[in-house]
Amino acid sequence: MLTSAVIVLMMTVPALAFFYGGMVRAKSVLNMLMMNYIAAGIVGFVWLLWGYSMAFGTATTGINQFFGNPFQFFGLQGLVESAADGSASSFSPLATTGVPAFTVVAFQVTFAVITVALITGAIADRMKFGAWIAFTVIWATIVYFPLAHMVWAGGFLGVGGFISQHLSTPIDFAGGTVVHIDAGAAGLALALLLGKRKGWPKEPMRPHNLPYVMLGAALLWVGWFGFNAGSEGAADGTASRAWLNTFVATCVAMIGWLATEKLRDGHATSLGAASGIVAGLVAITPAASSVDTWGAMVVGLVAGVLCAIAIGIKYKFGFDDALDVVGVHLVGGLTGTVLIGFLATNNQGAWYPTGAKNGLLYGGGFTQLITQIVAALFALVFSFVLTWVIASIIKAVRGIRFSQDVEVGGIDLAVHGESAYDTIGARISSEVE
Repeated sequence: MLTSAVIVLMMTVPALAFFYGGMVRAKSVLNMLMMNYIAAGIVGFVWLLWGYSMAFGTATTGINQFFGNPFQFFGLQGLVESAADGSASSFSPLATTGVPAFTVVAFQVTFAVITVALITGAIADRMKFGAWIAFTVIWATIVYFPLAHMVWAGGFLGVGGFISQHLSTPIDFAGGTVVHIDAGAAGLALALLLGKRKGWPKEPMRPHNLPYVMLGAALLWVGWFGFNAGSEGAADGTASRAWLNTFVATCVAMIGWLATEKLRDGHATSLGAASGIVAGLVAITPAASSVDTWGAMVVGLVAGVLCAIAIGIKYKFGFDDALDVVGVHLVGGLTGTVLIGFLATNNQGAWYPTGAKNGLLYGGGFTQLITQIVAALFALVFSFVLTWVIASIIKAVRGIRFSQDVEVGGIDLAVHGESAYDTIGARISSEVE
């Protein structure tokens, strides 16, 4: 599991940094990389202070199903290093596997880090660096940590929680709601609040380095095996099932995206291949342990086609989701989470949380489908509303968006005092000759 933690950390730095960095314009690539790196540093720090305790600690009162006591394991004090701590590792199946609590801390911090970093794709070229730093601390504390508790630590959306008692237990093996719907809804809220980049959509704002994008996507694909299979917490049949389903869904999603592009635009592009890979990875995340191989194919195909279509929504409705966080992560997360309600089956070594049922197509009726829809919508609304509130406060207190002069002139030079591609020397040499 510690190996998986290392691989998942690679998904943020460098994988996501390359993936997003290649998609922005050359004059803002360093800013995108820095937003990802600073998110890793800040979220990792607050996770170790109070984040882990809020996510996996005991609820503050008997009626609180929304967050753990932030002081229970503040600074990781009171955790047992050599044996699993029931309250600290009750998510997924880890409460019964004997995984040390510190191992859970290490693994789960990588999830918190990448969830926040995913949001940066929706706000490229617009959000002030200082505002982003403030946002990461507040958003992780108010949105991510509580949602992780609600889903993975017996909270509102978890085993024994309100939804479980009244419907069935939502299935989210590795973060369809906690990571992808959460980040996608936050990206939508910020894109709407920040407004459009200057010149968008009339001016072309194409990726400046497609090889970076493809390199980032490849690293994400590799890292995602740690993300999904590692969530089992053991090298067993469920981990193998999650690994294989992750691979199958991703392959089919890429094919589905490229076929959609070819039919719609006449070309199958490298950007489409990279985006299709990520769409499949996103969609299979919640379902990796609960669908069979054929189900994984369906999840991948539907996600690849739907996400390829969904990235056009921003043009129709006029919101500037710069790097398609909404079209890929929100739509992909919703797709995978809802399809569980149709495709979940407990054969072939599946893992279900206690109280979950088979999907509609496997004799479980409508109960699990309704449960999955309720969980997905709750996560979407929870993240969107709180993100809007947080960003609005930051906007009112210190401002949130760069001036147009900075945006047009180049964020890298204006904010960080450096350029990713310094060609001054080359120009001087040419002039001398």
